[in-house]
Amino acid sequence: MRKQQIVPDMEVIGADGVHVGKVDAIVDSRIIPTTRVVGAVKGHNHFIDLGLVAIRLSANAPVAVEEEKSRKPV
Repeated sequence: MRKQQIVPDMEVIGADGVHVGKVDAIVDSRIIPTTRVVGAVKGHNHFIDLGLVAIRLSANAPVAVEEEKSRKPV
């Protein structure tokens, strides 16, 4: 995922499926979350490095592949 594809209010979810927060802004190579980051130390600013960002589908792989097969070519 490229930096330009990340937009404000986008959900940030951990690899374990836990809601981490929402994107407030991108500064350099870090996400600044709008909400408190899970496990964050109170009173400290927290950032999420863009190197940790990946795209995850909301469907299992076989379902996603079957969905694509069923679409007509453009």
